[in-house]
Amino acid sequence: MRKAFFLLLLCSISLTAQLQWRPLNSIVSNGNNQRFDDVFFLNNDLGWALNGSNAAVYKTTDGGDTWINQLSELTTALPENYYFRNIEFLNENIGFVGTLNGVFLKTVDGGTNWTKVTSFSTNPPAICGLDAVGTSTIYGCGAYFSPAYIIKSIDSGETWQYIDMSTYANALVEILFQDENVGFVAGKNDKGGVILKTTDGGMTWEEVFNTTIPGEYVWKLELLPSNSNIVFGAVESVAPLKGKLVKSTDNGISWISKELPYTSIQAVGFVNENHGWMGGYTEAVTSMPFLETIDGGNTWSEIGVGSNLNRIFIINDQLAYASGTTIYKLSDTNLATPKFSESNRKALITFVQPNPIKDKLNLTVIFDKIDHIVIELYDESGRFIKMLQKDEIKRAETMNYTFDFPYPKGVYILNLHNDTGRQSVKFVK
Repeated sequence: MRKAFFLLLLCSISLTAQLQWRPLNSIVSNGNNQRFDDVFFLNNDLGWALNGSNAAVYKTTDGGDTWINQLSELTTALPENYYFRNIEFLNENIGFVGTLNGVFLKTVDGGTNWTKVTSFSTNPPAICGLDAVGTSTIYGCGAYFSPAYIIKSIDSGETWQYIDMSTYANALVEILFQDENVGFVAGKNDKGGVILKTTDGGMTWEEVFNTTIPGEYVWKLELLPSNSNIVFGAVESVAPLKGKLVKSTDNGISWISKELPYTSIQAVGFVNENHGWMGGYTEAVTSMPFLETIDGGNTWSEIGVGSNLNRIFIINDQLAYASGTTIYKLSDTNLATPKFSESNRKALITFVQPNPIKDKLNLTVIFDKIDHIVIELYDESGRFIKMLQKDEIKRAETMNYTFDFPYPKGVYILNLHNDTGRQSVKFVK
């Protein structure tokens, strides 16, 4: 009887300790099918979430049970439709918000007030990645639409250094440091998705990984919390190719790559070498699910909640947060799972007319707000051919592009990369 009771108790403890992801309805929904681009926590309870297209910052002091909007007054003072990409704090007071619109923001009072950072020799057009390390050092990088550069401050953001990275990459989207001197930055160059490493605080860099497929990005990185020598990366590819998980167990010296069942992979987070999650932006007609592995990425399953992911933020093996269609929390199953309706990304409206084409490619793109666009040409197999256009969209408008098309008859793919994601348009010559 005692043995049966003991087994029942063990079973009860096991069930109680089981973890699951759930959406946090306590945060304001994105409202326009765009996503929360980032989430950052200083400890179990104190954190911030950032909505990209809505240009809003939210703060929680109770682990996501309640949130307050901290940036609404400043948002109304900025030009319409700014895009907030990332948020990072050095401590409970000093924090930073990177945007895709040439504005970098800083707070010294925990987010109550924000000011523009102007102490740059060269003003960065976009901050796509941020990482605070130690007590006073912070790094940033950009931009997904090029050029490639790093910003660095060693005095809590009072002064900044601008580092030209065009020798190593043409686009950077993520930066992550083990300490003030040793770190990684990721993005793409002409050869493919790239990871670079520095051991001297960004003075010099070495390429330690490349996917060797032009057009791919290494989008997000994670250092395993229990062992920072283990590095994970998320590779975003171009249809019909698949995204990948890349992993190093020797601090970036060697890497393995494992293919996932989807293309648009961006977010990555692991609690140990085998148990982790990945996700990506939701395409126009395909919902990108929240994926889980318990065998180090050999196999993946859909967890049934969560989409449009850009960041998975691991606090420990029992607690994590993720940003996507809303903010998600990994915690005990005793926590109630509220009802939440996932929604697809609001895609750009595009036309290729006529289709099939002859010697000219005519593309129409309808923008409903300020934006950036990178237009790339691929063949039907996903092989990169040429970057056709890079453009900054300064207002809501319809843009018409015409390109000479001296290529053989066949099926081609246009890949359109803007602030909210990537999408493909297929056409025939």
